[in-house]
Amino acid sequence: MMTATWTGGLRFVYKSTTGHGLVTDVPEAAGGGGTAATPMELIMLGLIGCTGVDVTSILLKMKEPIEGLEVTAEYERSEEHPKVYTKIHLKYHVQGDVNVKKLERAIKLSESKYCSVSAMLSKTATITNDYILVTNKNT
Repeated sequence: MMTATWTGGLRFVYKSTTGHGLVTDVPEAAGGGGTAATPMELIMLGLIGCTGVDVTSILLKMKEPIEGLEVTAEYERSEEHPKVYTKIHLKYHVQGDVNVKKLERAIKLSESKYCSVSAMLSKTATITNDYILVTNKNT
């Protein structure tokens, strides 16, 4: 079971099924204290974490020499409530002598098959991506 416990203002402390905790709040302009990520930010963090795990796992299974990965997200939300995400652009910053075709395949597999967060968000948002690959090869 997961729980969300109100701690005052618009701040909540959460406990996950696995026993891990985190805190959310909303910006001061929205009546909160601005002391933590918002629930909507957690969704975006979930997306970049989910796809990051997928891409890393796939590349490792392909025996690709990945040395680093950072996933960033830029997004737009609807103007009207419930203000869902409408556009999301993911950028994969990959380090290592990774084969480009295998990297593209890993990203596509995450997007189309493995990342459940992406599958949910794609119901309301157009999700696009690109990547930057930094290799150690002298060119």
